[in-house]
Amino acid sequence: MNINLTGRHLEITPAIREYATGKFGKIKRHFDNVIDVNIILSVEKLQQKAEATIHISGKDVFVECEDENLYAAIDALVDKLDRQVLKHKEKVADRRHDGSGKHDVAAE
Repeated sequence: MNINLTGRHLEITPAIREYATGKFGKIKRHFDNVIDVNIILSVEKLQQKAEATIHISGKDVFVECEDENLYAAIDALVDKLDRQVLKHKEKVADRRHDGSGKHDVAAE
């Protein structure tokens, strides 16, 4: 998993870099097929904004969060991204085919 961290109107300190990469380990735990992660952290007046684009096999997922605290924005970003990745993982699992050529239908 490649993590690209960028700051707009903000200098990325080692503490912020370590915090963000540590939080994105949670997503790696839930879904192994994460190829690339682009994180943009920015400051606009009093709002701290965190954006992330994550490239999963076959799909790009984009999430953004704003908060007064940058660390809270990163936490909210990871939570939203984790929900979307798990949702994508469930959709992929539902579309799997077995050997018969029929779609795998959940028990009703």
